Amino acid sequence: MLGIQMYKGEDVKKLGKKLTNSSVPLGLTARNLKQALWQTLTDVRKRKMTPGSADAIASQAREILRTVKVQLAVANQTSRTVPIEVVEFSEAAK
Repeated sequence: MLGIQMYKGEDVKKLGKKLTNSSVPLGLTARNLKQALWQTLTDVRKRKMTPGSADAIASQAREILRTVKVQLAVANQTSRTVPIEVVEFSEAAK
């Protein structure tokens, strides 16, 4: 999850409803990660989110991408197949 405290001054119930009704689809895919980061940037620009919260979300995204990169490198070096989770993350359909 991208964090419970990302919107300043809102309680958890309101935030959960906002995330459920938001334009960012649920599920961890590269496309959804990109949309979540774009929505975060938009919210910071509109002053709906603090820069500190946005930085925490960006840090989580970087960690996800770093993990995928390591999984791909390990698969390549050991001549193993790419894990199905990595394929699903990168090639998820709309």
